[in-house]
Amino acid sequence: MYSDLAAAVHDGFPRALAELDELVRIPSVSAPGFDPGQVRRAAERITELLDGSGFSGIRLLEIEGAHPAIYAEIPAPDGAPTVLLYAHYDVQPPGPDEEWETTPFDPIERDGRLLGRGTADDKCGVVMHLAAIRAFGGDVPVGVKVFMEGEEEIGSANLGAFLNQHRDLLEADVIVIGDAGNWGVGIPALTTSLRGLVDCTIEVRTLESAVHSGMFGGPIPDAITAMSRVIASLHDDDGNVAVAGLVDSSTSDLDLSETELREQAGTVAGLRLLGDGSLTTRLWFKPAIAVLAVDAPPLGQAINQLVPVARAKVSMRIAPGQNPAAARDALVAHLEAAVPWGAEIVVTAGALGDAFALDTSDDASVIFKEAFRIAYGNDTVEMGEGGSIPFVAAFENAYPQASILLTGVMDPTSQIHGPNESQDLADLEHGILGEAIALRMLAN
Repeated sequence: MYSDLAAAVHDGFPRALAELDELVRIPSVSAPGFDPGQVRRAAERITELLDGSGFSGIRLLEIEGAHPAIYAEIPAPDGAPTVLLYAHYDVQPPGPDEEWETTPFDPIERDGRLLGRGTADDKCGVVMHLAAIRAFGGDVPVGVKVFMEGEEEIGSANLGAFLNQHRDLLEADVIVIGDAGNWGVGIPALTTSLRGLVDCTIEVRTLESAVHSGMFGGPIPDAITAMSRVIASLHDDDGNVAVAGLVDSSTSDLDLSETELREQAGTVAGLRLLGDGSLTTRLWFKPAIAVLAVDAPPLGQAINQLVPVARAKVSMRIAPGQNPAAARDALVAHLEAAVPWGAEIVVTAGALGDAFALDTSDDASVIFKEAFRIAYGNDTVEMGEGGSIPFVAAFENAYPQASILLTGVMDPTSQIHGPNESQDLADLEHGILGEAIALRMLAN
């Protein structure tokens, strides 16, 4: 029944792979301090690819001060639903070149995977959507709208403004967010829950200015030591988050072994895992806190002085069902109470992102699960995601009647946001086919 689509996807895959390679070579890092012209360059190239794929109404959506978004459409045949396909084309900063097996924006193919920044997150999503539409040879059975964002990696700060300004333009019956992943290589998944995000910066001060560590060390504490005590208070002795009043939301029938998790994360030998409960519960349904950065004198600038002030960025993932503002207030209260020895602390609240839980009982979810089963040859699982995609709530708020699905083809070994990010190419081809099958099934 779907052999024509399978043949079209297979025949078109070399083109899809070449386009992924080309897009990865454009360093479209959206973070401040990087060239915004490269983000626009990527957007403009994608509009050219859309123009060669049967779309009309292709344009860049512009908001002052924002990286551009991309829009294109294929009108729906009579009686057919309209599907909005989302992906983002911006990428994370690459980090040090020496940590990569290739240079980050010079992709190489190795052992069935393409290595390079953005191969998995999320330029594969861009290519997946394009190739799935091409598989129909110009006779797409549903209406399609494409919306591709250039700011996801910096928190989608302007997505709400884009949705407000173009609400009618982007309206659809089904919204497919191609920025998630699979349970494992060859095992398709729908992502059904996401943790939310709260972060803040802390500044701990013990002195007005630096003083000699020999003359004053002993009775006078330095700021780094004081801040270390604050940070250490965020977890109990078993590694569970120690901030009071936070929500633990659920459990899952899926689980990982310790060996699988250690291999995926690349832990050092002997590292003890934190917390209690199943690993998927800890990854998806419990809060987690990490210190993302510390601002203090680097080793190369160390001298015999008591450091007067130290700063850190603290990030907390929150479980579905947790109110982000309440979680922020709990975190701030904990940090302020934990500062030792009468040191001063200033906590500056940062980002807030909603956790999310998706209902997969709707027709569109059932269809996509079956389509992926056919494409991959394995049952589709429902899984949580420990990370945060705050913009999912923005889509739900803007289009409450639409079915929202989180799909994608990255996997736990893709090392997104880290060095040697990579995408399994067989999974990319399977994902393209699964999406094409799902679109045909939606039309019927």
